[in-house]
Amino acid sequence: MIYYLSLGANFGEREQTLREAVQQLEQHVGKVLRCSSFYYSAPWGFESKHDFCNLCCSLESDLSPIEVLHRTQTIERALGRNHKSAINNQKPVYTDRTIDIDIIRVFEEGKELFIDTPELTIPHKLWQERDFVKVPLAQIMP
Repeated sequence: MIYYLSLGANFGEREQTLREAVQQLEQHVGKVLRCSSFYYSAPWGFESKHDFCNLCCSLESDLSPIEVLHRTQTIERALGRNHKSAINNQKPVYTDRTIDIDIIRVFEEGKELFIDTPELTIPHKLWQERDFVKVPLAQIMP
């Protein structure tokens, strides 16, 4: 399967953390095929004095989407992410983070996968509303 992931960091050594995350993806998830350039943006959905550094990458993996989710969450924790966004009144509450890795889109044999479970939704629900995903993703998608 081909996975398209969005990575972002707005706390600490952002660019270095993203590079380390890509290396961890290569070691624990699958073969990284392409990475976009860095994309810098203000926080989306919350106020912070720390801007984000983002990138998108594509990778090939035999892992299932839920396995990829669990491995990306392990990578996030290894790189210092201690909590995920909380939900308050059905809305996510975003905060600064050392790393965030989201599965944006997944293709199997050229066909896009659609998953909608409490734990995982693919394609990512909000990706088309976020320039920090759309712009880097456009650099690496055929």
